[in-house]
Amino acid sequence: MSLYKHLREAWKSPKQTMPELVKERLIQWRRDPVTIKLERPTRLDRARSLGYKAKQGILVVRQRAIRGGHVRPQIKGGRKPKRFGTRMNLSKNYQQIAEERVQKKFHNLVVLNSYWVGQDGRYFWYEVILVDPHHPVIQSDAHLHWLLTKKNQSRVFHGKTAAGQKGRGMVR
Repeated sequence: MSLYKHLREAWKSPKQTMPELVKERLIQWRRDPVTIKLERPTRLDRARSLGYKAKQGILVVRQRAIRGGHVRPQIKGGRKPKRFGTRMNLSKNYQQIAEERVQKKFHNLVVLNSYWVGQDGRYFWYEVILVDPHHPVIQSDAHLHWLLTKKNQSRVFHGKTAAGQKGRGMVR
């Protein structure tokens, strides 16, 4: 079997194949900031299948998203509504929320895709692949040249990534 196939098999059930490593990682990730830029992806097989290349202009960011229902926004003035404390379930999945938060933080980059790397009782962690469309290496790459167009600059907010398409019911 190839290296990527071994990695894919190990990540199918990480708690059985590498329980101590997963526990140590989650403890460390809880202490890390919410958004953190990485040198290389944690799941190389998944990142490569989603378009990651080890070249200039492409970077990986790990984003943490809190689990649980989404609370309604707080009303600052006036009478409190009858169902003020109830939770609401948004139509967005956590992966799409994580991608949007990364796009807001790195607004000059474009979100290519993202993938799951871990979860515990409180958080989800996703790694988001970002591309710099203004970098000369990306501009000369034939496979990533389509990201240069204006309509793809905010593709994550229009639900054009894989997580966004899944949330909109457009499963491939």
